[in-house]
Amino acid sequence: MTQAAKNVLGKMDLVDLIAAQSGAKKTEVNQALNIVLEGITSALAQGNDVNITGFGKFKVAQRPERQGRNPSTGAALTIKASKQVSFAVGAGLKGSVNS
Repeated sequence: MTQAAKNVLGKMDLVDLIAAQSGAKKTEVNQALNIVLEGITSALAQGNDVNITGFGKFKVAQRPERQGRNPSTGAALTIKASKQVSFAVGAGLKGSVNS
C-alpha cells in the first residue's frame, strides 16, 4: 500500500464524538443517531431522496437488468435489475474535506 493506513470511524466512535461535544449521554446520542439512520433508510426505501443541506444528498437509482459473465467459467448470465443508493457530496462537506 502506498498511502498510510487510514483510520475508520465506526458508529460508536461517532456516538462518542457527538456525546463528548454535546455533553449528552451516549445512550441518548446512540438513540438519536439510530432514529436519524432509520429515517434516512425509510425514506430511501420509499423511493424518496434525502437532502441534508451542506452535507450531501442520498438518492436511489434504478439499475436495469443486464448481461454479465461468470468470471470463473466465462458463461453468460443475466444480472437482475436492482436499486442502488448513491450519495452526492454537498458543498459544505466538500469544502471541509478539501481545506
